[in-house]
Amino acid sequence: MRPRLSLVAAVPVLVGTLVIGARPVGPLPPLGALLDPANGAWALGRRAEHPGDLTVRIAALDAPVRIVYDDRGVPHIFATTERDALRALGWAVARDRLFQLEVQSRAGGGTLTELVGPAALEADRATRAIGLAEGARRRLAAIPRDGREWEALTAYAEGVNAWIDGLRPRDRPLEYRLLGARPSRWEPINSMHLLGRMGWTLAWNNDELLQLRARAVVGAAAADALFPIHSPIQEPIQPSGGRTPRDDFRPPPPPGPPEEDARLVAHAIAGLLPPPFAAARAAQGDAVGSNNWAVAGRRTRDGHALLAGDPHLELTLPSIWYEAHIVIPGELDVYGVTLPGAPMIVIGFNRDIAWTFTNTQADVVDLWREMVDDSLHPGRHRLDGTWRAIEPSVERYVDRRGRVLAIDTLRATHRGPLRRVGGQWLSMRWTVLEPAGEIEAFLGAMRARTAREFLDATESFAAPAQNMLVADRSGTIAIRSAGRYPLRSGDGRGDLIRSGESSSEDWRGEWPLARYPQAIDPIQGFLASANQQPKDSRDDPGYLGSNWPSPWRAIRINELLRADSAVTVETMRRMQTDPGSPRADRFVPAFVAAARSRAGSAALARAAELLDRWDRRYTRENDRAVLFEYAMRELDTRLWDELRVGASPPPSPGDAVVAQLLTYPDSPWWDDRSTPEVERRDDILAASLEAALARAERMHGDPGSEEWRWSSRRQARIDHLLGVPALSARGIPVQGGPSTLSPSSGTGRFGASWRMVVELGPELKAWGIYPGGQSGNPMSRRYREHVAAWRDGALDTLRFPRTADEIRNAAARAELRPTGGGR
Repeated sequence: MRPRLSLVAAVPVLVGTLVIGARPVGPLPPLGALLDPANGAWALGRRAEHPGDLTVRIAALDAPVRIVYDDRGVPHIFATTERDALRALGWAVARDRLFQLEVQSRAGGGTLTELVGPAALEADRATRAIGLAEGARRRLAAIPRDGREWEALTAYAEGVNAWIDGLRPRDRPLEYRLLGARPSRWEPINSMHLLGRMGWTLAWNNDELLQLRARAVVGAAAADALFPIHSPIQEPIQPSGGRTPRDDFRPPPPPGPPEEDARLVAHAIAGLLPPPFAAARAAQGDAVGSNNWAVAGRRTRDGHALLAGDPHLELTLPSIWYEAHIVIPGELDVYGVTLPGAPMIVIGFNRDIAWTFTNTQADVVDLWREMVDDSLHPGRHRLDGTWRAIEPSVERYVDRRGRVLAIDTLRATHRGPLRRVGGQWLSMRWTVLEPAGEIEAFLGAMRARTAREFLDATESFAAPAQNMLVADRSGTIAIRSAGRYPLRSGDGRGDLIRSGESSSEDWRGEWPLARYPQAIDPIQGFLASANQQPKDSRDDPGYLGSNWPSPWRAIRINELLRADSAVTVETMRRMQTDPGSPRADRFVPAFVAAARSRAGSAALARAAELLDRWDRRYTRENDRAVLFEYAMRELDTRLWDELRVGASPPPSPGDAVVAQLLTYPDSPWWDDRSTPEVERRDDILAASLEAALARAERMHGDPGSEEWRWSSRRQARIDHLLGVPALSARGIPVQGGPSTLSPSSGTGRFGASWRMVVELGPELKAWGIYPGGQSGNPMSRRYREHVAAWRDGALDTLRFPRTADEIRNAAARAELRPTGGGR
């Protein structure tokens, strides 16, 4: 059992100030109220666990609903209608995660100030400025009121509000007491805010800014080569029939003359991504990726299809995921994880299929430079030779007491939000702001009986674009990069800012479904995705995005699966924390060979020897990965000096571009412009490695010391939603490193948010885990319950009973009954 939050640990929280990240939220309410033994923070300890049995009257219910909590705190919901099942899901999520429900919805709606005050003002402004709040309103308005999606949203809201209505002041979650706030009622729009926020996490990019910054210093041809629309290393999601990985290398053209217009625009839009967003995006790196793979029965030991899901997102306490099981006899039997606030199971399985996702990384947000009638307060913009009205909206930001903190006037064209950045006005169109059909898609997916039915059900899914992987009990495996992919005029690229003066520059439709990256039952017998470019550029050169993540994780998955024709559940589990690194396999030999080809210093020879002895595995106990990572940083600094302007760090091309450059030792990109000599590849590699050793010794002492161990250098950090240290789990040593199957960010705040393995035999079996527990109450033993097992790569057995009576050693039960007794 994990220890509960101790009173000693909680004292600094209660007498200090709360923070969001590093920003203070403000002073706490009077200490006496918090220490009140009957209703204060300490009272939460007495209500940290669910009572054994509970009967609740809910007016909206059609019939009684049974909820049985298993020994892991997972609610198994037994209902007679889908409406009641979703009411019960809303009630159960609110019971365990009420504060999380509210804070995540407010983050997506730009109303955090109403909960925490002025500290959240800039974050709220950023959210509304990019259109998330207005987009949620429009998406909700587009849902038919007599349809299934609306019914799901309203039923879920009724369940959440039923819990809130029965909540006594002394039972309010700790965070509300610390903030001096009370829970707000849940509305269907709140679910749309949550989904929009996830869309921002998964479908926002700044490709235009990268291109412009590069063009501003090295010209268009060089910029296109350094931030290419096709990855130099092809390992596609859709099997291409050729041998992979395939190196599609060509020498990058030398730096060219700067583009003055690009310099001006790049400077102007550098502030397009507001500070709270920019900081978060910069911290993510490769850790906000995901992995999934499925293996057909003919390549598994027991002849059953296997599926593994491993989404990488921000790590928080409580987790962004919540486990649940929904049963409607004869109609629905589905288990998995949901996002608190979403009226459906997002990733999971039923009796016949299992599914999971990774992010597609497609470019689904574009910018247009608009001509306006007034540079400060525009009312019209020029389109096809005529002036068109701009839609204004007034946004007020208030605190919990209704006091106005700020007022903004936001504007929009027919494309979307219009913003003044620098001296220019840019409009934006983004699929996340438009009707996406995600709720209808998930409701259909939960009921699918075959992989093909799942693909049919998710055709309506539009945003954020996801690589949807599915397997069924017949042995079929399939994948599709589901979403909406804009068709653009001209060369079709979306990584350049277009002129807003002509409607011919608008999106011209979208890719037809048949063109989507996808595969069903491939000859190779397995499928995998890890955020790499979805299609081989030889199969389809069409523009889906640019500057793709280097495909190291995809290479590793496919490498392991190709080598094993008898895959087991345990194989799949081990793969999720596999420490191998194709990235290190590419670069370590190059560093070592370069060092040994130079008559350098004794330090250089020592660095080469140390690196050469590394097995290139990011295990927690290894003491060489730190040297390699410093060498890669030093290489990045020396190699891309041509992109540097002033003291700002230059935009860095991906590792796949660097790997391509290794093939061309005399490329002018290797030359260090700060020296009179002309450097070649091995000069820069050797200098980078020698500097890396000096830096490692300066920072961590002699090689082999405890400070060189990877467990000392790379740790997970799972913060409480308000960043309260005593309510967080920090300093967790994890296996894996950059571009391994279990990457973690440099801040430690991003990584594997849910791991799942499913065996699709005659009786489906599943295992899974996330870093945290079902309860959002820090006093509960279920708050940090699975952190240690997650750290070690373990998976729990997921209990999937057909009836409530099959659940042995139930932790708690709840009976939800209609007002008046029901039937």
